[in-house]
Amino acid sequence: MSAWFRSRCIGEGIILSTGRSSRRAWLLLALSVALVALSACERPSAASFKGIDLTGAEYGRGFSLPDADGVTRTLADFKGKIVMVFFGFTECPDVCPTALGRAIEVRKLLGPDADKVQVILVTVDPDRDTPELLRHYLKTFDPSFIALRGEAQALAETAREFKVFYQKVATSKSSYTMDHTAVTYVFDPKGRLRLALRHDQSAQDVAADLKILLRG
Repeated sequence: MSAWFRSRCIGEGIILSTGRSSRRAWLLLALSVALVALSACERPSAASFKGIDLTGAEYGRGFSLPDADGVTRTLADFKGKIVMVFFGFTECPDVCPTALGRAIEVRKLLGPDADKVQVILVTVDPDRDTPELLRHYLKTFDPSFIALRGEAQALAETAREFKVFYQKVATSKSSYTMDHTAVTYVFDPKGRLRLALRHDQSAQDVAADLKILLRG
């Protein structure tokens, strides 16, 4: 793979982070982009996706985390549906609301196939994102959306499985925000990781990709 092609793949990767970022955080975030984008560029695919094609990826194999009602959820619970997984937090100022708002538009564009898509938010801020807060937060977007909240170790293991970076960044002596990888992962109805959606992709492009997956 040429240096030009490798750089192009990384450059077209994933828009990351929220709030104020330290230099170290940005370097780690850039590494996360490279890992995802390079794995996609090295893998040919017959489908013409708008998002980053992760077909055949050896990571992002699944999750096992409690939802806001305390019920442990796994990928197998949603067999037969497209699953969109996003890592974020309720106090995220713009990236997370934008990703969730786009998911609403995508479901509208899918029309009668909307119910074949499950949107899942995995919080990277379990200290503040209580189950009650997560339930209320997602209801403001779409009652069908599900939030998953793992304790520190479970969250770290899940993030590592998905090559997701997250870090607490102090904004004052008594407050903080979270830097995190801003990518939406997409599983097909058979439970296979297929796509990484960049933050800047339009709802129209995402819907087009999901229609390809729904056709099998």
